[in-house]
Amino acid sequence: MTPSIAALDTPCALIDEARMDRAIARMQQRMDSLGVALRPHVKTAKCIEVARRQRAAGARGITVSTLKEAEEFFAAGFDDVLYAVGLAPQKIAAAFDLVRRGCRLSVVVDSVAAAQALAAAARRDGARIGTLIEIDVDGHRAGVAPDSPLLPQIGRLLHGAGLLAGVMTHCGASYECRGEAALVAMAEQERARCVAAAERLRAAGLPCPAVSVGSTPTALFARTLEGVTEVRAGVYVFHDLVMAGLGVCAPEDIALTVLGTVIGHQRDKGWVLTDAGWMALSRDRGTQAQPLDQGYGLVCDEAGGVLEGWIVNQANQEHGIVEHRRGAAAAGDVEARFPIGTRLRILPNHACATAAQHAGYAVIEGGRVQARWPRFNGW
Repeated sequence: MTPSIAALDTPCALIDEARMDRAIARMQQRMDSLGVALRPHVKTAKCIEVARRQRAAGARGITVSTLKEAEEFFAAGFDDVLYAVGLAPQKIAAAFDLVRRGCRLSVVVDSVAAAQALAAAARRDGARIGTLIEIDVDGHRAGVAPDSPLLPQIGRLLHGAGLLAGVMTHCGASYECRGEAALVAMAEQERARCVAAAERLRAAGLPCPAVSVGSTPTALFARTLEGVTEVRAGVYVFHDLVMAGLGVCAPEDIALTVLGTVIGHQRDKGWVLTDAGWMALSRDRGTQAQPLDQGYGLVCDEAGGVLEGWIVNQANQEHGIVEHRRGAAAAGDVEARFPIGTRLRILPNHACATAAQHAGYAVIEGGRVQARWPRFNGW
């Protein structure tokens, strides 16, 4: 008989298997309906078993944020990998080594200098690695503007070395949107600007087979993906409170929680102390910029039901301080409501950051632990 959640030590990261499977199916069905490939970003879970679920649902290839992820997933049989972070020069040799061992690894650059370094290394080593030019569609982070004179220059440098594979972008500004109309508009901005960059390269006589876009919000709110070949999204596999605040999901859809135990009280302050501090939850305060600030996480009972009004309002290294939004008067008798030993589950602000605090997951269904899945960190 499988053990119950009550047998788990705390703090502990839990995956609600049914919620995760629904999220995987929802995203895959959405991409299938829009006629594009889904290349999930595995940085959220960093877990082989989770990626296998995504592949079984229909995903084609994976996206990684570290070469460590590329190594781990390639060893587990995932050989179509996009490393979606600008390639540092000292990592070129390791990337080429993966290619020589049979990994269909692709990398990204967004500058002339990076393209020159990669092209020179390719010529020197006689190696070929598919390279996408990162496009800046929103001013959020990295990339070349679609109309920049640098775009065809970078393209020619890569093409001359036999490396140019296409363009890619990540619409991080989607996390700042409010409401469905804004998300729909941002998804179209992402699509249109990345496709425009691809068309500029083609007009210059350069190949651009791949047009890769993606973020969880834009993937789920895009109305058309004409001209796009693949979408990358990651946090959808678990969802989190930032996604809920954007309207991408409901709190009840979030598959990742942190199980903690009540270890003390400050009755006059209305505080409930748990053993899940920021070392278990992370310091991420992504909802702080949203209309509803969820502190360090939204509190649920042991079964996963949201306890309305209760959040982890403060966090020390190993202490999470649970409070009612309306203060001590609304909290009532916290000792009676949350006796020592009470188990609580915390919905995270940012699933990627919270998952990174743990060595693995307890996979649960119906209050019982169905499996234990390891995860990994490192670069």
